[in-house]
Amino acid sequence: MTTAADTFAAFLDTLAETLDLGSEERARRLHLSRFHLDRVVSATGGEPPERMRRRLLLERAAYRLVTGDAQVVDIAFEAGFGSHEAFTRAFTREYGTAPSRWRQHPTRTQITGPSGVHFHPPGSLRLPTARKVTPMDLMTRMIEHHLWLTGEMIDRAGGLTDEQLDAPIEVPIGTIDDDMTIRSVLGRLVGQLAQWNAAVAQRRYDWDQERGKSLSTLRRELADEGSAFLAQVRTTIDEGRLDDTFVDVTCDPPKVYTYGGMVAHVLTFAAVRRLVVLGAFETLGITDLDAGDPMEWVAEPA
Repeated sequence: MTTAADTFAAFLDTLAETLDLGSEERARRLHLSRFHLDRVVSATGGEPPERMRRRLLLERAAYRLVTGDAQVVDIAFEAGFGSHEAFTRAFTREYGTAPSRWRQHPTRTQITGPSGVHFHPPGSLRLPTARKVTPMDLMTRMIEHHLWLTGEMIDRAGGLTDEQLDAPIEVPIGTIDDDMTIRSVLGRLVGQLAQWNAAVAQRRYDWDQERGKSLSTLRRELADEGSAFLAQVRTTIDEGRLDDTFVDVTCDPPKVYTYGGMVAHVLTFAAVRRLVVLGAFETLGITDLDAGDPMEWVAEPA
């Protein structure tokens, strides 16, 4: 049996493809009467389908204003308004200023709506999430992304020769490690996790063992040290202890750090090292990982 939630989901799927079409055509494609569709969408989403569509068209128009150079009147017609004046009135009512002035000083593009559905550039819809993402969730997702991307880089490195793996990497902006090669930087990325696992456990760490490792060894150690690092960060977050301190005995002399500071340190320097390896990959024709940007990763469900 089709529920109201099913009908609403089908409506959103159709709306994403038919934003420029009217309500009658959309109801026809869903094999429903316009009256029934209006009733279900209003009850489930909190706003009538045509009002939602007009709001989304205005959000799309705001996106067009801020990302292109089309005339306001052309954007008005694309948004389904019969005149420049009607569009200006509707836009001003939602955004607080006329579209021509807003274009010069843009603010938000989304308009508050009870359904939580918004236009998502370049041409789809963004639905409300089932749960809110907290700063702690974001931190965990960034660590997960770092572990995933490091593993992908080790896999890509498997297609290189020893000569390519051990060739010096020249970085004109300066380095954070000495005598960098693809192998050595991958070793430091994995070793960094092992180092901080040792630091939190107050164990000594053998810095000399990082260099010269095979890729198979790095894969195995990434699996072990990465999962251990992620587990201890999750525990620290769950227990609310990011501000707690610990003594890092891997340093000489030992130093005191907070857990939150340690995680920030790992993510910051790991990002630099990843870019070093990805840059070296690019010179060798390996480009499928791009810049390793975590933006899309952290936006996806865990």
